[in-house]
Amino acid sequence: MALSTSDRARLQAFLESTRLNTQSYLGYPVSKDFEFEDLVEFLRYPLNNLGDPFGDSTWRVDSRSFEREVITFFAELLRAPKNDWWGYVTNGGTEGNLYGLYLARELLPKGIVYYSQDTHYSVAKNLHFLGMRHIMIRSQKNGEMDYNDLRETLRARRDIPPIIFANIGTTMTEARDDLNTINHILDELAFSQRYVHSDAALCGGMAPFMEPRPAFDFADGADSISISGHKFFGSPIPCGIVLARKCNVDRIARSISYIGNLDTTITGSRNGFTPLVLWHTIRSQGVEGLAARVQHSLDTASYAETRMRNAGISAWRNPNAITVVFPQVAESVKQKWQLATANGQSHVICMPNVTRAQIDELVEDMLATPENVPQ
Repeated sequence: MALSTSDRARLQAFLESTRLNTQSYLGYPVSKDFEFEDLVEFLRYPLNNLGDPFGDSTWRVDSRSFEREVITFFAELLRAPKNDWWGYVTNGGTEGNLYGLYLARELLPKGIVYYSQDTHYSVAKNLHFLGMRHIMIRSQKNGEMDYNDLRETLRARRDIPPIIFANIGTTMTEARDDLNTINHILDELAFSQRYVHSDAALCGGMAPFMEPRPAFDFADGADSISISGHKFFGSPIPCGIVLARKCNVDRIARSISYIGNLDTTITGSRNGFTPLVLWHTIRSQGVEGLAARVQHSLDTASYAETRMRNAGISAWRNPNAITVVFPQVAESVKQKWQLATANGQSHVICMPNVTRAQIDELVEDMLATPENVPQ
């Protein structure tokens, strides 16, 4: 049956509202400069990547072959160990983090999770789901983990295997926990059993193209990494990628006879459309195109920081960050530009679609409300 006239009108009104709201957000890490005309016809089919992406199944309405290409691309980008990596396309960073913590729990059931106070709110929820012991570590002023606090907290519990949850780009300030420093501390305290997960939701797609390259991937000691697909890369549907060492994943896999595949993922049915989205981005952009996107975002962030500081606004950002932080803005400015705000700070995230003209207009709006400019 067709929709009623009123229902069609409601959808049209929602479409116009969505178009308007998409034009003006600057405070959230979601790219909108994408075009997937090549994929529209696939929305007619129930693409479902149930089961392990590297195995066959009796169910064949899937995009597993494309998913494998996506995961292979990221395995190379994140310097995964040869012949010892595995992954899949998730529904977002939170699922990827849940998977990394789940693996850590199965490998180190008596372990304690250490994470900083600037860690994303969903992590505490994941730890509750999994029933894992955990300790919060202080953060530095820039949002990075306080390594001295980590060292002393670990020193007091040297008989318990540590599970480190590292932030590779915190929510408000895009601070990155340094895996070289973390592993140095673990070596110093002689922890032979350990697990390190990198939450690289925003920065995982950018960091490989930065100079200097942040210490966050498998070559730097990570055991699993989670990245969001709808942030830096861009997607009309939230998605992500999780990668882990295959030797660890093999320890939790179990066979499911009626789908003719292994149960290695968090969910049973998985989105079969988003692997096509990520594949399309990788194939159309290529490594050079992705590197150019990163540089464009960094250049825009540098412009935004300088523009604000020259206007008397106390803006700052972490090294090689596309997030520019400044004092909390007036409610009218916050609502117009959809700026994430917490603890007296607001920020703008210079995604690839953000323009200098938008930054100029934002600054003008901030200057028009005197409470935004600290004396």
